[in-house]
Amino acid sequence: MNNMMIDPVTLDIVKDSLIAVSNEVFYAFARTSMSPIIYETLDYASGIADMNGNLLTQGNGACGFIGLISPMIQETLHKFGRENMKPGDVFIINDPYMGGGTHLSDIGMVMPVFYGDEVIAFVGNKAHWSDVGGMAAGSFTTDSQDVYQEGLRFPAVKLMDGGTICQPLVDMIKANVRFPDTSEGDMWGQIASLCTGYKRITELCDKYTVEIVKESMVRLLEQGALVSYKKLKELTNGTWEMEEYMDDDGYGNLVKIRVKITITDDEFIADFTGSSPQVASPINTGYSSLCAGVKVIYMSILGPELAVNDGVFKPMRIIAEDGSVLRCHAPAPTSCYFESMIYSADVVWKALAPVFPESLGAGHMLSVCSVVLAGTRQGDGEPFLIAEPTGGGWGASRGKDGEVGQFCVGDGETYNVPVEMAESRYGIMIDEYNLHTDGTGAGEYRGGSGAVRAYRAMTDGQLFTASFGRNKFPAWGAAGGKDGSYNYFEFHRADKTVEGPMGIVARKVLNKGDVAYMVTCTGGGYGDPFKREPAKVAWDVKNGYITAAQARDDYGVLVDEETFEVQGLTKEREANL
Repeated sequence: MNNMMIDPVTLDIVKDSLIAVSNEVFYAFARTSMSPIIYETLDYASGIADMNGNLLTQGNGACGFIGLISPMIQETLHKFGRENMKPGDVFIINDPYMGGGTHLSDIGMVMPVFYGDEVIAFVGNKAHWSDVGGMAAGSFTTDSQDVYQEGLRFPAVKLMDGGTICQPLVDMIKANVRFPDTSEGDMWGQIASLCTGYKRITELCDKYTVEIVKESMVRLLEQGALVSYKKLKELTNGTWEMEEYMDDDGYGNLVKIRVKITITDDEFIADFTGSSPQVASPINTGYSSLCAGVKVIYMSILGPELAVNDGVFKPMRIIAEDGSVLRCHAPAPTSCYFESMIYSADVVWKALAPVFPESLGAGHMLSVCSVVLAGTRQGDGEPFLIAEPTGGGWGASRGKDGEVGQFCVGDGETYNVPVEMAESRYGIMIDEYNLHTDGTGAGEYRGGSGAVRAYRAMTDGQLFTASFGRNKFPAWGAAGGKDGSYNYFEFHRADKTVEGPMGIVARKVLNKGDVAYMVTCTGGGYGDPFKREPAKVAWDVKNGYITAAQARDDYGVLVDEETFEVQGLTKEREANL
């Protein structure tokens, strides 16, 4: 049907209804899941695609999942074909080397939506399960050497056949994970949310006709492409290059990330040719998650307010060499894929920050700063598992100080498990949870403070695993601002000895009274520190963000340490006025 024959207002109503359906799928899963990393942290995403697997709209918790729903659906569609699907089918996929893949812990599910005998759409979601088997509790670890050590791998297989669960597959899953009831609960939560989307889409077809719903899907994609090409033409054209190094590969070797970005009136190209080959540690990422990382920066430049769909991403082209750390192939381990994914986004960010200062500020904490802690609870001896990100400092930007204690760009609008819930559910006490105010990130606009989170073990034999990237190279300053600081953690033992600082560890044993002391960085500063208003510098000293000595040395402002009044300016600052 030609959409010119349909009332455009009706098309837009249906289009917006599809966006609402995606959001309902997202919230339905939050209400039915069993893992705190899903219902508290929101480490998941959901989306709706058209009959060809093109993303129409997406509900997000983790920014790193932007655009991963459609490649997952397309992979399933390519493998099975629409002609071999039927109502009630659900497919499960988590293979890191296939479309939409990240690491094995992120379980994707795909459900075709039928209206009559025709597949008219797909509903998909992707969520981090607390455990999917493998060599370590929590499944993602920092010392796996191949994918076989990281858990169960689903290369797009049928979980439900015509509405009937594949019980042998469920039994196999439950026999291979450490928390079978939780994993099964998350599985049914994902299925339930997909069914919600299926129901709502068919209701739209009943109300407006299937032809109008399909035309509205076309309209969503066409509008996304139209807006993105229009905005692309407004951007500065050119080519920019950047080369940076990740901290290391877990064995002390630096890992190079190189990019050449080309922006024309019709294309946004990010070419990562020349980046390091895949490595033996689990910081490798697949092509889909590389694309997801770059999409975050692309959306920041074009407009964060834009709806996420494959029409918006039509001008994008991302190039990476097969077998590189950014486009790995089997059996490369990927459990800490987020480190290279976010580093790839960061090099694009750093290359384009001087060109688009209104959209991109200074460098931030970068890493997910992932923590896995497994052990038993005091009192009842029941096993527990913590799997969560850690908040940190964001860089300042033109006209604004950096955000404090926020999650990295790969996490987006995710959250920590609340202190009260953590202490009641797990075998820990939280000794400290506050801002890390080290005074770095000086600039006309100051970098945001990091965070300190200290977990005290309440039982013996707890195992602590963490990957804190950005532990060798600080958050970078922009437009004359100074660099921020580093992420790290230490172990404060009950006998008063201290181990660390360090950025990578696997299954470090904590006994009762030992403390895992985690610190995240302050973001980079923006602009010349000597241009920061003296009154703001004094306010920073008063509130503990910087010391009086830092106010003098970095900002050239003399602040009274008792009254917090400005006493004057240093000769160096006066000379720069």
